[in-house]
Amino acid sequence: MTTVDIRVASLASRWHGQGRTADLSGPVHWVDFGAPRRDDLAPVVLVHGLGGSHLDWVRIAPDLARRRHVVALDLPGFGLTPAAGRRTTVHADARLVGRFVAEVLGRPAVLVGNSMGGMIVVLLAAERPELVVGLGLLDPSVPLHHRRQDPLVAAEFALFSLPYLNRAYLERNRRRLTAEEQVRRTLELCFADDSRIDPEVLDADIALLEYRADLPGTDRDFLGAARSLLRVLARGRRYAARIRSIDRPVLLVHGEQDRLVPFSAALATAAANPAWETFFLPGVGHVPHLEVPDLVLGRLVPWLHRLRAAPAA
Repeated sequence: MTTVDIRVASLASRWHGQGRTADLSGPVHWVDFGAPRRDDLAPVVLVHGLGGSHLDWVRIAPDLARRRHVVALDLPGFGLTPAAGRRTTVHADARLVGRFVAEVLGRPAVLVGNSMGGMIVVLLAAERPELVVGLGLLDPSVPLHHRRQDPLVAAEFALFSLPYLNRAYLERNRRRLTAEEQVRRTLELCFADDSRIDPEVLDADIALLEYRADLPGTDRDFLGAARSLLRVLARGRRYAARIRSIDRPVLLVHGEQDRLVPFSAALATAAANPAWETFFLPGVGHVPHLEVPDLVLGRLVPWLHRLRAAPAA
């Protein structure tokens, strides 16, 4: 193991997480943030978004782990999980998360997803409801309302859908920007207020990106995930019907200054699903669990407490 490997492998330990690996048709890296002494409640599985990793959850996972068993996955092609020949589409990821719940945890779970991770847990809940106790959706990818989107974000995602140009665009960014500049650019897009970026999380994200820079197939894996996400969004009515079919408790938390998933899309989704618990956060962007973790915990913890009536089978 190289020096960089050791540094990356121990990243989660800063936040009391223990890295583990499961074999689900290939290795899957996941982090166990621990469990309270009483462990008879459904565990919580945290699922990151496009380009993310288990590090996306370090500002809320340790607090959640005081009350429930909490784990965070690295999806294939992201974080410390190689694609290893597996597809990186959202549908393939939903099946993999389902296998993780059934085969590794061995009991139904509360699934919490952000961005693309929100889409993945929605797809899983629609297909395998017996594995799901409840859904926590933090700025999830939902059908766009009248397709309104930030122009910069719309242009970038349009590039992801174009063969040849998409890889050239990613390669150009790697050559032109340092790892720190790439991470800061992403976080500044995802945060409404970049002064809220945690320096420790920034350093950990930079170390992970430097490690991943030498891995083969990273652009292919990223673009496979991005294109599959766009395909689901393009079939907005079908995806909206999947969302409405969910019969589990759902908590939706969404930043009003989200540039990637517009606030109008969250409003429309909430209106179409009135049984959900919904909270909107003024002045907050796309990753509220990183930007305002205390506010997210203030909504997520009481909601999880109310799920005590639905323990694991």
